[in-house]
Order: sequence, then structure tokens, then C-alpha cells
Amino acid sequence: MTAVDARILDEAAHWLARRHASDFSESEHAELLRWRGQSSIHEHVWQQAERLKERMNALPAPMGMAVLDRPRRTASRRHFLKTAALAIGAPALGWLAYRRLPWQAWNADFRTATGERRSVTLADGSSILLNTASALSANFDGASRRVRLHAGEILVETAHPARYADQPFIVQTDDGEMQALGTRFLVRTHGQGTTLAVLDGAVRIAPARSTRGTIVQAGERAEFDSQAVRPVAALAPAADAWTQGVLYAQDMRLEDFLAELARYRPGILQCAPDAADLRVSGSFQLNDTSRILDLLTRTLPVRTEERTRYWVRVARR
Repeated sequence: MTAVDARILDEAAHWLARRHASDFSESEHAELLRWRGQSSIHEHVWQQAERLKERMNALPAPMGMAVLDRPRRTASRRHFLKTAALAIGAPALGWLAYRRLPWQAWNADFRTATGERRSVTLADGSSILLNTASALSANFDGASRRVRLHAGEILVETAHPARYADQPFIVQTDDGEMQALGTRFLVRTHGQGTTLAVLDGAVRIAPARSTRGTIVQAGERAEFDSQAVRPVAALAPAADAWTQGVLYAQDMRLEDFLAELARYRPGILQCAPDAADLRVSGSFQLNDTSRILDLLTRTLPVRTEERTRYWVRVARR
């Protein structure tokens, strides 16, 4: 097996977390069995996830959750995580599981849980706001100020102290590097690559496997992968609304809206095909995602189907 649907990996991550929770119920156990029975791939992913979980249980206590937000002291944690993932019977699946299951953030200096936002200040005075389910590391080596975004989304506001004048500020993802040119900008990683949105100043994008760079100016956005930068476009309205705890939608397909909302809500949130093309507009407070779902049922011809607290499907009435 060389590739696995990211959705199945996400669902496996959810069920793995629930399976080992103290309040895991009999009804959830039945739902898990049904999920595993959907296909041979579902069952295979589950077996691999369980094996990886067993390996993670071998982590020494000091490497547990209490230290996840502290700077790395040694490479041992990173080495263990990568080795455990690659040791799984299907190497490609093991690596995907390592990247997508919740413990991938264990290798980060700073992280946020689902639905959480967190502000950090770096050594040079630059500030970074982490959005939901995000993880990053920072490395100031004297030659550059480098931030590695492992997952999620961040707002960066660079500082310009004289001490760091000759050290470029760079944000790196799997897809390439973004060098700040005195600026304020958003970076988000996702399945199709990386999205850059520049609010002030400018940012230079350098894809990992290309010699051609692109400068994105204030009021513009661009998506890129390791090969190339897609055409630059105008910044969408309220692109930084999440920094204020708001999900903004303007004539958005319900399926796309729920995909965005799912980033801020633990568990699985799905949209039935018959409701996918309904349209949503408005500003929604992210501090209560259940209230948003309730509002949808009162303003659109939809209903929610709750298999468990952590598995909700929105369908037409």
C-alpha cells in the first residue's frame, strides 16, 4: 500500500484517541467496529495505528504531554518518533500515520490543540499567533531566523531589531520557504500544499524543488507546493478573521464551510452529498462550534445526525 486517503487517517486518529479515553462508551465501541468494517483499508489503517500507539507508550515519562510545549533538549524524541513510525509493517502508511496522527506535534516547540489559539513571542521580538491544531519550531542560528511550521496555520508579525538586521526571517513548510520582507502575513499548510496571505509588506516564496521564486505583496495570496507557485490572487475578505476567533463565510458551499468548521471541533464533522451545495454566509464565533451547527439547522434546510458527541453529519431535512 503506497497511499491512504487522508480522511481515513484523520478518522483513525479520532478513533484512536477515543478508544483510549476514560469515557469511551459501548455505543462508541459499536461505531468503531462499524468504521473498521467499512473496508479492508479502514481495518489495515486501524491495525497500524494501534501498533504505533503501542510504540508510543514506550516513551519515557519526561517526554509525555507535560513537556510538549517546551523547547527540544535532544534529538532523541524526534528520532524515536520517526523510528517508531517507520518500523510499522507498511512503511508508507507508517510515515503517513506519523505525519497525521496527533503525536506528530510532539516534535514541535509550540503547539495548539483543536479549537485553541496561542500567541508566542520569539527571541527577536517577532510575534506568532497559532491557529487551531498547529505546531511550529523556531531556530535562530545566527545566520537566519527560521520558523518551521509542522502543521496548521499561523499569523506572523516580524520585528526588526538592529541585532538581527542581517538575519532573514524565514517560515518553512514541507513545500518550501517564505522570506519576510518586513511584513505581517498568514501561512497555512493543507493537503494541497501551503497557502500564503500577505496582510502588510511582502513575502518571497521559494518552492523546495524549484529555482523560481515569487514575491507576494500586501493584499495578495498565493498557494504553492514543492514544485511551483500557483497564480497570485487577491486576498479574500476577512482572511485573518480567525485571529479574532471568527469564521467568516461569503456565499460558501456548505461542504466547504463544514470542512473549515471541522478544524476547530474535536472529532469528525461530515457533510452529506445532498446538502453539499447549500450556501452559507455570515460571521460565526468559533468559541462554540455546537452553536454554529444549531444555527445552521435553523437557517438552512438541514439537520444534524449525531453518531456520538465526536461524530456529526449534516444532511438535508
